[in-house]
Amino acid sequence: MAGNSFGHIFTITSFGESHGPAIGCVVDGCPPGMALSVDDIQQDLDRRKPGTSRHVTQRQESDTVEILSGVFEGKTTGTPIALLIRNEDARSKDYGNLVDTFRPGHADYTYWQKYGIRDHRGGGRSSARETAVRVAAAAIAKKWLNETYGVVIRGYLSQLGPHEVPFKSWDGVGANPFFVADPTAVAKLESFMDELRKAGDSVGARITTVAEHVPVGWGAPVYAKLDSDLAAAMMSINAVKAVEIGAGFGSVTQRGSEHGDELTPEGFVTNHAGGILGGISTGQDVVVTIGIKPTSSIRVPRRSIDKQGNAVTVETNGRHDPCVGIRATPIAEAMMALVIMDHALLHRAQNADVKTATPKIAGSSKKSLSSTNKTSTAKINLDPAEA
Repeated sequence: MAGNSFGHIFTITSFGESHGPAIGCVVDGCPPGMALSVDDIQQDLDRRKPGTSRHVTQRQESDTVEILSGVFEGKTTGTPIALLIRNEDARSKDYGNLVDTFRPGHADYTYWQKYGIRDHRGGGRSSARETAVRVAAAAIAKKWLNETYGVVIRGYLSQLGPHEVPFKSWDGVGANPFFVADPTAVAKLESFMDELRKAGDSVGARITTVAEHVPVGWGAPVYAKLDSDLAAAMMSINAVKAVEIGAGFGSVTQRGSEHGDELTPEGFVTNHAGGILGGISTGQDVVVTIGIKPTSSIRVPRRSIDKQGNAVTVETNGRHDPCVGIRATPIAEAMMALVIMDHALLHRAQNADVKTATPKIAGSSKKSLSSTNKTSTAKINLDPAEA
């Protein structure tokens, strides 16, 4: 199977299956000399791991990470960093009835047709369990970006099913099970999820990710655009079906006089472009929003076929997330971090010596961003002091 490596200079290659003995990855291209410990990585893994609330899968995994190489006396050496996370609570018997059938909405059918063999236990390689190692690798990228350039990458859940949750403040995002930026919305979301879980059904979500303090100039035109790489990275996340940069689909109804972000000596007036122009970062916040489909593993009976092509009815039991978007915020942050880290190193390799006389006007003179699509408007305060 090809397609398990990501990145150009800062690269990760992942391995493992949902119900195998372990999952892991090899991170290559990390600059040497950065202090790195398990604690630096574990804190992000703890945000993503299952079993953290009644609203997500009750699979009990500690997601304890082990650093096997690439760190000596507490610092990165510049050599490959091998990370390992052992699976501790796989319950393969829950998938015994899926040996000869295909779950609607899953990769079961396509994997079988492509490879002629598949691991039916939890989806095997196609399981979102693999995203844990992306989060682990991205923790390294986040730390280097922050220490070297002051870049801060964080995200929040902006919609759960029909419930939109506009941004209010970064305060408390990490303290609630939904990663919403408005703690007053938690009770409503909990009630909604309790009803959904009882019905045995699932729902989708929308997540917004923001990278603050990204310098101007990262990315390249044509085939190496920062936004095209971000879009591809986000689409590589399980269940993602849509990606927006900045105003996204909202730009369809905007006029050029509204969408084009004006420049003033004090800064950009707006950020409809999401911090990227011509594939190159503007110095404003990079804003990416993703749409996640409803979980395909549900108890509601669904029509399908078996390996012989016969009609069957499938009910998926076991431990599943009624909304995979609830735990996806750290994953979206991870993919953004991996892309931006790669572009930081690509820029440093070719353009580190480029100087211009034009002042850099990072940020927005209005200190706000409006990202509009068909369903809602999210207003994000871009001033770190006010966030």
